[in-house]
Amino acid sequence: MAKILAIDVGGTKIAYAVIDENGKFLIEIQRIATPKDIKNLKITFENIIKTFEKEIDAVAFATAGAVNLSNTKVESSTANMPEGYHLIDFSTLTNKPVYVENDANAAAWAEYKVGAAQGENNTITITLGTGVGGGFIVDGKLLRGKSGRGGEVGHIKINSRNRKCTCGRKNCFECYASGTGLKRTAEEIAETNEIFKSGIYKNKNPKDITTYDITEGVKQNDKYSLEVFNIWKQDIITGISGIVNIFDPDSVIISGGMGEYINTEEIQNAVNAQNVVSPVKIKHAKAGNNAGMIGAALLAAEKLLYNKNK
Repeated sequence: MAKILAIDVGGTKIAYAVIDENGKFLIEIQRIATPKDIKNLKITFENIIKTFEKEIDAVAFATAGAVNLSNTKVESSTANMPEGYHLIDFSTLTNKPVYVENDANAAAWAEYKVGAAQGENNTITITLGTGVGGGFIVDGKLLRGKSGRGGEVGHIKINSRNRKCTCGRKNCFECYASGTGLKRTAEEIAETNEIFKSGIYKNKNPKDITTYDITEGVKQNDKYSLEVFNIWKQDIITGISGIVNIFDPDSVIISGGMGEYINTEEIQNAVNAQNVVSPVKIKHAKAGNNAGMIGAALLAAEKLLYNKNK
């Protein structure tokens, strides 16, 4: 039974645990703060690995950023990571095999193998959080593209409301469907629609309205909050519909903190009412917050098996 040290690298925290080839956690997950400089980050990785090196068969990293096709480096710097992060060659951190994967891709693989998309060889996982991430499984294989940068679902174009995205371009799916997008929609509606003046947040500065305010307002049947939330849902439907029409998947799995507010049956009915391919299932993720670690470990285990059988 292969044992994989899985390390999930985030901008503020690093989580790690030993996971077996079936996705089962063998030890309790450990969490530490992410160092703010590249030297100490690399030392932290080395120290984590040394603790478990004798008992593991490989190391798997789940991380933000585009990963090269050999799964050894992050090819582009990410805003929430220390400068120079893309220069780390993860394969040099240990003599054990190392596998690095984009966290959204890893989460998609976890959902495919042990989560909501088991048995479905064509599936897409979309993570709705501060941003929007995605991973694509096509014919049972992870879609990575010619350079490893494939599956950037957050940056497809969905409309022409002229909103700037964090990537520097305009009208990306991410700047509408994310939690940040919901907040920006709330600001825009507050500033342009009279409905705000009769709502429960009428005395609040529009720029101070949060996603939590909107979700709470929906619970209270506040018309302004409902208007904002419905526009946000329609943006999600628009994005998913376009993706479904291209890939014709069995399922779309919704994960992430903002995904909790999605009624998947409602989204499924709306998407299927307007797509031109076969009906798709829309489901909530099942692999949980640790999907990135699980998926990276499972991918590393498959690579170990492949190399063993070559």
